[in-house]
Amino acid sequence: MGSLFRSEEVCLVQLFLQSDSAYNCVSELGELGLVEFRDLNPNVNAFQRKFVSEVRRCEELEKTFCKNRLIQHPKQLQAQPFLEQEINRSLKPPLQRPLAPPSPVPSAPQPRELITIEEESERLARELREVSRNRDSLRAQLTQLCQYKGVLTQTHSLTATQVFTHAISRHCC
Repeated sequence: MGSLFRSEEVCLVQLFLQSDSAYNCVSELGELGLVEFRDLNPNVNAFQRKFVSEVRRCEELEKTFCKNRLIQHPKQLQAQPFLEQEINRSLKPPLQRPLAPPSPVPSAPQPRELITIEEESERLARELREVSRNRDSLRAQLTQLCQYKGVLTQTHSLTATQVFTHAISRHCC
């Protein structure tokens, strides 16, 4: 596999593809990782492009699970993807390094599969957010119940001491 270092030999190629086969060709080239695409129409507005709706759907799909959230570390602010953050919140101890990309890297889905993937990922994201909210709620309730238990334990020990002292004072007099 080649690289995109300056010393690497490159050539400029212009591809003309039929609309029917463009997706498959571009996805294959992208999976090889050897191609850099250049925009030949930089003056064209993004909304005037032919596949803008498909690109927007893919971006929304990516945001569903990969949107970055800023988290506070002791030394710095760091951006962490949504899934990775949720995994870290549920693990004790948390991950020390970022998640590795899947191996082997999955191939690009066909356009007709994208709708199914989109619906399933949105459903899973909603479910994950709900589970996270429930986990946070349960942790808060556990903390509150532990505090109540501490109060009851202290109250019990105080009342037991007072009852014992009162009983001794009644018998001694």
